[in-house]
Amino acid sequence: MDPECSRLLPALCAVLVDPRQPVADDTCLEKLLDWFKTVTEAGPSLLLLQENPCLVELLFRVLKAHDPRPRVLSFSLRLAGLFAAQEDCFQYLQVTPSSSVSQQGELLPMLFGESGPLGGAAWTAPTVRSGWLQGLRSLAQHPGALRFLADCGAVDTIFSLQGDSSLFVASAAGQLLVHILALAMRGPAEGHPSPQGCDWPACAQKIVCHVEDSLRSTATLQVTQALNVLTTTFGHCHSPWTQGLWVRLSPLVACLLEKDPIPASHSLVDLLLSVARSPVGSSDCGLWETLAQTLSHLSPTQAGPLALGILKLQDCPQALKTQAFGVLLQPLACVLKAAAQAPGPPGFPEGATGDSITVDTFLSSKSACVGLLCQALAHLELLQLLPQRPSPWPQAPLLRAAVAILRFCHGSAAPTSDVGGHLCAVLAGCVRVQRAALDFLGTLSQGTGSEEGLPGHTQVAPGLPQGPQLLRPGPPHPAVPRRYPWPLQELLPVLRKRLCSPCWEARDSGLEFLTQVTRHWGGQAAFRHALLASEVPELTGQLLRDPESYVRASAVTATGQLSSWGLYATPTGPEHPEVQQESLFTELLHILSTDSEGFPRRAVMHVFTQWLKDGHADVAEDLEQFVARVLQAASQDLDWEVRAQGLELALVFLEQLLGQPGSRCPYAVALPEAAPPATLAQVLQALCRVQLFEFALRALFDCDRPVAQKSCDLLLFLKAKATPCGGPQEAGASPDVVSVEAALQRWQAGEQGQPLGELEPEAVMAVLRSMDLEGLRGMLAKSSDHMEKSPQSLLQDMLATVGVLGENEADCY
Repeated sequence: MDPECSRLLPALCAVLVDPRQPVADDTCLEKLLDWFKTVTEAGPSLLLLQENPCLVELLFRVLKAHDPRPRVLSFSLRLAGLFAAQEDCFQYLQVTPSSSVSQQGELLPMLFGESGPLGGAAWTAPTVRSGWLQGLRSLAQHPGALRFLADCGAVDTIFSLQGDSSLFVASAAGQLLVHILALAMRGPAEGHPSPQGCDWPACAQKIVCHVEDSLRSTATLQVTQALNVLTTTFGHCHSPWTQGLWVRLSPLVACLLEKDPIPASHSLVDLLLSVARSPVGSSDCGLWETLAQTLSHLSPTQAGPLALGILKLQDCPQALKTQAFGVLLQPLACVLKAAAQAPGPPGFPEGATGDSITVDTFLSSKSACVGLLCQALAHLELLQLLPQRPSPWPQAPLLRAAVAILRFCHGSAAPTSDVGGHLCAVLAGCVRVQRAALDFLGTLSQGTGSEEGLPGHTQVAPGLPQGPQLLRPGPPHPAVPRRYPWPLQELLPVLRKRLCSPCWEARDSGLEFLTQVTRHWGGQAAFRHALLASEVPELTGQLLRDPESYVRASAVTATGQLSSWGLYATPTGPEHPEVQQESLFTELLHILSTDSEGFPRRAVMHVFTQWLKDGHADVAEDLEQFVARVLQAASQDLDWEVRAQGLELALVFLEQLLGQPGSRCPYAVALPEAAPPATLAQVLQALCRVQLFEFALRALFDCDRPVAQKSCDLLLFLKAKATPCGGPQEAGASPDVVSVEAALQRWQAGEQGQPLGELEPEAVMAVLRSMDLEGLRGMLAKSSDHMEKSPQSLLQDMLATVGVLGENEADCY
């Protein structure tokens, strides 16, 4: 330990035990514990205690206090556990008496035994119970700790704390039991102990018997506690003894399936999946039978997470995977059956037809119906993106089911059964289900080819009637072909309704969905034709002025994506694209300059950066004017993310000038491909014209570190590109850099109002060469308090808060 810290420790310990002094806040105590943990891990704890006896005195004085403060008592319990983690220090704390306190007895039993805080008033504070558990967790690292736990009766207290009113305390108690069980099974018992447990250590026997009793209990809470302990055990312990543990306890777990209702079903699912993912799963064939029985016994809502977990397993029987996939598909199969106007299979694999239990769930209540549908869509959405998803993947039936759900929500479905009528009544206008279905449709379009992602009408639903017309009365638009790709004929009316919804979440999710499908399908002629013939692009533009900032941000992203593909139509029609493109750029620039919320302004900067990468029409028309206007607006923004994105746009511009453009959108206006990269002098002149240097140099001294880091990276990139080529100046007079360096000094001092004025490329490059940008980047990479974040500084701060140090001795950071 640092000598200065050793000098300050006695005063700090005296402050902590003095009831007249204010208690240090939890953050300082946590930092103090972190420091002690670092010290004990770096060297022997025993030497630390012998050189600093004030630490032992602190523990004795806290115990002697009649009414110890809960935070200090919790801190002391955790500190004692850190020291006792090393066996020699553990023995030292067992026998060391206090030198200045009339206190007899061993220190550790007084802290963690029945004569300690357990019987006092401070035990009612959750922070004390939590500190007691964390102290034991640190202490339990060696065989001597097991004997200590048995002698002081700590294990029984841990059993009782599993049902603590504080969830943090209850969770810590369960985790501590797992840790003690794993510690007890080390050494001789780590081989293949018998399932009966006759050769298991006494401490392990006691814990396992407690788990057995809890599994047999009729109280759901006790069953849940036992299942949670086992889940953590099989998730963290992979030694051979866990196989014997599962052989011993699996019959009791299987008996839970015979109860009606099944107790603690969520915890049971977590346990079975934890066992299946552990080495036990690969050696126990009976586990797969238990999983299959559990799938058939649980309700559809309870079985969904288990089915998804089974499908994520690497080694699993195909029959079980088929059963699990059928469980996930059953709710959508019920929807398809309820929406069908002609008899026929829904197109899902065998075993996925909706059974009576699923139908009963749909009919039981609105919340059950909505919850089951949203869960099924969410699980299938996750499964769609996984490499181990079932094959063949029923893309077409899933599309039909999702669109059928949207029709029920939209009110345009024609039910032919009681279930269909119930779904119409329950799902009408349900925003939660609509959003889940739209998100699922968006995911279906990812990771698949265009034909699979958006099938033709005859591929998806042969024989089904045409979808509903647009919500406004009258015949369909004459420009809409009769058979454009399905399900656009269903989606566009629903999407239009969501964009007009009074609920801002519905408008926001509709815009997000539009952005996603445009990104994937924007190049398909039928999609483009149908979208331009609808009111969706016009409604999207109107939402740029939405009162909700989240919606405005999503509208910015959506219009930017539409415009990149040439799909953002003007109110007068799509035959005048040059008018709308100029007005859209102007409107987005107006949002960047005037919007009061940060989300829309950040979205505008992302759109402009993507336009620059793709060679958008506005960019190609006057590249330098576009960059100059955007950087001017970004430089005045108070949001650091907007300024940082401005630097990203500046880097893209610089790369393009140097002949390193990125990928481009196929529908963007093409920039001249044959033009050679500009010379360095031309590049620097262009950067001066758009005032990129002033923007980047000002950002170099930004008060927000991420902005300064991006600026430093940009200038280093330019400096590296310019160095091999030499400076653009002719031999002779050196450039005048005095005015530039003076302005930079003022900016560094916080006077950001002074502009640089006209810049000469030679002067700018001379300044860049004279600056230690590499050193600045290294400084920015460190945290802002790296100079003062030290144990000595922490101790000084804690003492200064109570006036032990003089006014100027505090090192507040």
